[in-house]
Amino acid sequence: MTPIRAAVIGWPISHSRSPVIHSYWLHEYAISGSYERLAVPPERIREFLRSFERTGLKGANVTIPHKQVALSCCDSLDEAAEAIGAVNTLVFEDGRLSGSNTDGLGFLGSLDQNAPGWDAAGGAAVVLGAGGAARAIVWALKARGLNPIHVVNRTLSRAQDLAARFGAQAHGLDALPALLGEAAVLVNTTSQGMNGQSSMDIDLGLVRATCLVTDIVYVPLETEFLAAARARGLRTVDGLGMLLHQAVPGFELWFGVRPEVTGDLRATVLRDMGLAELAQ
Repeated sequence: MTPIRAAVIGWPISHSRSPVIHSYWLHEYAISGSYERLAVPPERIREFLRSFERTGLKGANVTIPHKQVALSCCDSLDEAAEAIGAVNTLVFEDGRLSGSNTDGLGFLGSLDQNAPGWDAAGGAAVVLGAGGAARAIVWALKARGLNPIHVVNRTLSRAQDLAARFGAQAHGLDALPALLGEAAVLVNTTSQGMNGQSSMDIDLGLVRATCLVTDIVYVPLETEFLAAARARGLRTVDGLGMLLHQAVPGFELWFGVRPEVTGDLRATVLRDMGLAELAQ
């Protein structure tokens, strides 16, 4: 039997941890297959996807900046990809390229694993940012029944576009202090707090004690935003879990086994990130 091949496609791509995750599972489940990085520049991505059969790949993950182009090149889309307007997982079968978006499922899987019962009481969600990641997270929060969902962004028009797509409410940054006290879940979907970028200036003293605070950034693993929330005694979830959980559906589609996100997998990825001290 020919080993199954899958990959992650992006530009640049050297930073991707996806090969570490999938290689771990291939070894863990004794599957004959491979998962590689493929750097595809923006000017070549459409041609690459339209001739996907020639690659010999069973499927691929798609990362920045190709997720929206991938959407337009698929023969079919799942409900999440259609709603979010981007594709991060591809499967090639019977001459057809199918696209899905697992980012929202990854977000939910991470919260379910690391903050069990987080959605039991429902309530309001406050989402910081209005980019592609915010779309996936608003979709996920809506699927779990959080209501209302407030999208807060520096550029109000972008927040309005996203909110209109999902029936959420849009706000500029000036509205944030008044919204914080209402939040059952507070999510940062922006790149603020990432290594080399300024942290967020938010008064977490306005957040109620039961609020769950989470950040999609995972480099650094604990952003200043999360550290401030933890110092207040709030429940926090870092961004690494979302990365791990979003990989699960793709692996199952390509290799036929639904993998588990375990502590050992997390430790493996942390060591690859140079954070061996946190992998204990």
